[in-house]
Amino acid sequence: MRQITKYIFDRFFGLTGTLISLPLIGVIALVILVRSGLPVFFRQKRAGKDSRIFILYKFRTMQLNDGKNTVTARNDSRITREGAFLRKWKMDELPELFNVLIGDMSFVGPRPDMPEYAENLEGEDRKILSLRPGITGPATLKYLDEEEILANVPDPIEYNDRVIYPDKVRINLKYADRYSLPEDLKMIYYTIIRKKPDEY
Repeated sequence: MRQITKYIFDRFFGLTGTLISLPLIGVIALVILVRSGLPVFFRQKRAGKDSRIFILYKFRTMQLNDGKNTVTARNDSRITREGAFLRKWKMDELPELFNVLIGDMSFVGPRPDMPEYAENLEGEDRKILSLRPGITGPATLKYLDEEEILANVPDPIEYNDRVIYPDKVRINLKYADRYSLPEDLKMIYYTIIRKKPDEY
C-alpha cells in the first residue's frame, strides 16, 4: 500500500512541480545557453528501480568533459560560474522533475547510482534497488556539504568510495525499511530548510 501511495504522490506532484517550475527552468536554460553554450542539459545513464537503466536529466553545470569522473569536489575547476550557483542551491536538479513525472524517479529515495556502483551492491544492500531513486532523501540531506567535504581530502574518489558511499548505503537501507508518506513529507521539508536528519 505504501508503494502505491508513494507512486500516486510522485505522479501528481511531479506534474504540478514541473508546470510550476517551467518559467524558472526556462530562465536557467537561457542563462546557461548564453554563458556556456550548448548543451544546456546534462544527461547520464543511472541505475533505477530493479537496476533498470534510465537517463537522468540535470542542468549542465560543468565544462564539457568525458564524464568518467563521477565524484565532484567544490573546488573542481570544471564547474562553471553559473554552475557553482546552481549546485549550491540544488537548482541544477530541477530537470529531474521530468524523471519523477515519467516514473523513473521519486521525490524522496536513494540518489540514483551510476550503473557500476549499483552492480557492486551485494546481499542485503541490494534492497536499495527495490525503490525508485529520489531527488532528495536522508542520505542526500546528511551529505548536503559533500562537495565541501571532498574538497578537503587528499583523494576525493577514494574517500567517497571508502567512507561516504558505504554510509549512504547504510542510511538508504534504513530508509527502505521505514519509508512512508509522512516520512517523505518530512524529508521534503528538511530539504526546503536544509536540515540534516538526526534520526539517520
